[in-house]
Amino acid sequence: MEPFVKHYIKGNCGTLEFGNPSGNSLTSNMLKELCQSLTLLDSIKQVKVILLKSSGLKAFSGGASFSELKTLKSFDQAREFFLGFVNLLNAFRTLKKFVILQVQGRVVGGGIGIVAACDYTIAYEKAEIKLSELSIGLGPFAIEPAITRKIGSTSFAELSLEAENWKTAKWARRKGLYNSVVNSHKELEISARELAKKFGNYSGDAMEKLRKLHWKNTEHWESTLKSNAEITAKLLLKDAAQSILEKF
Repeated sequence: MEPFVKHYIKGNCGTLEFGNPSGNSLTSNMLKELCQSLTLLDSIKQVKVILLKSSGLKAFSGGASFSELKTLKSFDQAREFFLGFVNLLNAFRTLKKFVILQVQGRVVGGGIGIVAACDYTIAYEKAEIKLSELSIGLGPFAIEPAITRKIGSTSFAELSLEAENWKTAKWARRKGLYNSVVNSHKELEISARELAKKFGNYSGDAMEKLRKLHWKNTEHWESTLKSNAEITAKLLLKDAAQSILEKF
């Protein structure tokens, strides 16, 4: 299976799905396609709610593609890659429609930024999370505003400093990253579909105004996230990060 991003519409729900055999890690092309598909689904009048998910059962997302990170040898290349996450987060920020996320497995690094940018997240009970950037000579700078917005600065600090430790789904639920935790993958699918159906019955105008309220005071992300991406790009080219990436 090649990395993919696809979307389809059923009723008034637009579903966006991505996958990559390498733990659903995210390449630059996938980030661009996710951004484009989100924006497209948001613009379609028929669609009242967006459902986001990834393929397989073990991992929701392994974050940035290590295979691609190893090929980035200049600042411009590295900056362009991390701007992929920035553009995706800003796309989430400016949507008019709510995004429901189903998390079926573990989430690492940049994948946590995507989770934090969604409006309502339902997760499988074994969907652990790890913000591993510090352990590979980097830092979660590009995604920090999204995560801090969801779980607060104290919990973000804990998550980012314990870069080699997995946090449980219960921890993520308690901190506010997950909204609901279920006991099986079947229940996950059913719960996500039922919630999407419920959202689909609500007033589109009311949901748009409510979402704008939820995302107030994030306008500065447009510039802040880009600056943060440049910090990560510079760190990627340092010997510390390069020597670690060579081991993968």
